Amino acid sequence: MDTPSPLAAFFADWLPGHSPEQLAFVFAAALIAGLARGFSGFGGALIFVPLASAAVGPKIASALLLVIDGVMTLGMVPDGWRKANRREVFTMLSGALVGVPTGTAVLALLPSITLRWIISIVAICLLVFLISGWRYHGRPKTPMTVGVGLLAGIFGGAAQMSGPPVVAYWLGGTIAASVVRANLIFYFALSTVISAASYIIGGLLTPEVLIIAVIIAPAYGLGLYGGSRLFGVASDITFRRICFFLIAAAVLVGLPLFDSLRP
Repeated sequence: MDTPSPLAAFFADWLPGHSPEQLAFVFAAALIAGLARGFSGFGGALIFVPLASAAVGPKIASALLLVIDGVMTLGMVPDGWRKANRREVFTMLSGALVGVPTGTAVLALLPSITLRWIISIVAICLLVFLISGWRYHGRPKTPMTVGVGLLAGIFGGAAQMSGPPVVAYWLGGTIAASVVRANLIFYFALSTVISAASYIIGGLLTPEVLIIAVIIAPAYGLGLYGGSRLFGVASDITFRRICFFLIAAAVLVGLPLFDSLRP
């Protein structure tokens, strides 16, 4: 009997049910998603989750992004804490406290194929929303802030796609740009904590997820670094168009219709 290679033995012992080809696909998805987020500030989840879901399933894909994005953006939290309007952030977070567990329950309970279709449809809708350029231009109101937090929490718990509603609400208002950025950083950091607790309770943060996260985290980190370095080489409009194209391509490739073409 032939002795299995060290790589084959590793996958058999620690990641049964996964192949090196699947992990290579997820690694590439993390790199592309990191690039998108690094140079435009958005689009990471909309690219990574549909693609990674096609290889390892939506439950693992969403948990992976939660881990790698949470770890890679820790260094931004202190500055966010100092500059954010913390009252506004905590108001929105009150909605997320209900939304995130609701979205997590959807992720934990629905069949994988159903989740992938839902994620693809939601990603397409959010892409259209981003392309439209719509922004909320009024002053933040408590009921609306809580409602946005609820909606973002549901998207975040189910697929780590909480960004577009929050960005659209805060970016077009009367808040200074520096405060908006700090609000976003601080809000996403706190919502990550809520998501992590919900995922642990829901049995989604498993040793399998943590092992894969260690493997693909360098790709996401490299993408973040490379994307941030590329920022300014071309116009913001050009990069946003590239991001929109990457999101659309990721949704298309991630559709269950094309499973036979992937590892």
